[in-house]
Amino acid sequence: MKKNEYGLFTAIAMIVGVVIGSGIFFKSDNILVATGGSISLGVLVFCLAAIAIIFGSLTISELASRTSQAGGVISYAEDSYNKSVACAFGWFQTFLYFPTLIAVVSWVAGIYICMLFGLESTLNVQILIGLAIIIVLFITNTLSAKLGGYFQNASTIIKLLPLIFIAVVGLIFGDVSKVSFADITTMQSAGWITAIAPIAFSFDGWIVATSIGHEIKDSKRNLPKALIIAPIFILVVYIVYFVGVSTYLGPDAVMSLGDGHVDLIANKILGPLGAKIILIFVIISIIGTVNGLILGLIRLPYSLAIREMFPNSKRISKLDQRINMPLNSAFVGFALCIFWTVVHYLTTKLGLLSNSDISEISITVSYVMYIFLYVKVFKLGREGEVKGLWRGTINPILATFGSLIILIGSLGNELFWVYSLVCGFVILASIVFWRKRAGALELA
Repeated sequence: MKKNEYGLFTAIAMIVGVVIGSGIFFKSDNILVATGGSISLGVLVFCLAAIAIIFGSLTISELASRTSQAGGVISYAEDSYNKSVACAFGWFQTFLYFPTLIAVVSWVAGIYICMLFGLESTLNVQILIGLAIIIVLFITNTLSAKLGGYFQNASTIIKLLPLIFIAVVGLIFGDVSKVSFADITTMQSAGWITAIAPIAFSFDGWIVATSIGHEIKDSKRNLPKALIIAPIFILVVYIVYFVGVSTYLGPDAVMSLGDGHVDLIANKILGPLGAKIILIFVIISIIGTVNGLILGLIRLPYSLAIREMFPNSKRISKLDQRINMPLNSAFVGFALCIFWTVVHYLTTKLGLLSNSDISEISITVSYVMYIFLYVKVFKLGREGEVKGLWRGTINPILATFGSLIILIGSLGNELFWVYSLVCGFVILASIVFWRKRAGALELA
């Protein structure tokens, strides 16, 4: 598509920046409740939930190392199976996965900005702030790939500061005797397993970096490195933060305060201004997540169009010569985000999705779809094209296991089958579209 704009650090920052949002700041109490106040069991839950992202990344990195074509998972699916499967992956990510996440996460940013500035925190105000964030970030990433990358790097570094700071203070001044590994060997109940699926969602977003794979310098080497380094780094940060908070305040305090424990530890460490400072970092963290998602989305319609897998492909695949970017592709992505923001507004306003939101439509199904890619790597391992027992066999098996953990955990959601129906409709529409387009191309 264009010259390589991004280095290894940006690829890592994109994964870390998208995955680490605001969730980690407010997950510690939920984990401790599920584990009965056991910090060591909480660490175990984090490790189990991380299976999907760590081994998923390790497995996908095998496919990433084999191509530098635009499209990320679209090109992986095309090389591994056929154009119908590739089109299904592309439409799913373009029409559902990316825009629904962007709509919801930008709205969450609006919520915290209202809190920071004392604004009237109505749904209308929150949505309008979210829309403003979407507009600014689309303009930034479309007009300057480098500027978008710089912002991703900066926001990732900034969002890590409070996590690492609280973790270090907690580990130094906390009571580490509260961590008892005996809990793991003497656990009486399997209730702690219920925390695995929700935590797994806090690891979601790692696949986004593959969408800019063709723009990463020496992508066949650097993208696989990013897919390996970033997930392990995220797991370490999550665990250290969780242990730091839990040992500093104590499990009982964290559980009783709920999400309020973040405000308490901020005040204890930084004083009265602590809560405001942490809130600023959380906002930057969320906006960094939105930026990473937008950075990936603006390229997806283009990646489909160059393969004739998108309506009006000739127009969508054009590059704007002034900025050397697929401007029409960015417009499509922006329009989809606006559409899903309106849908999110209406479903929230009318209370149509009980204890849920539109971002949950595609997350579970995305992990199920990744299994197709894991199976391909497993086959390559059996054929000797992926060397080593770990790389060709164990990694894809554990990645599949991680995806199944998320699937099983999501089956309890009463809206799961509704969401699956929406995803199925988009996937079916993509296959029908490609078959018609393929037939037209053959006639031509």
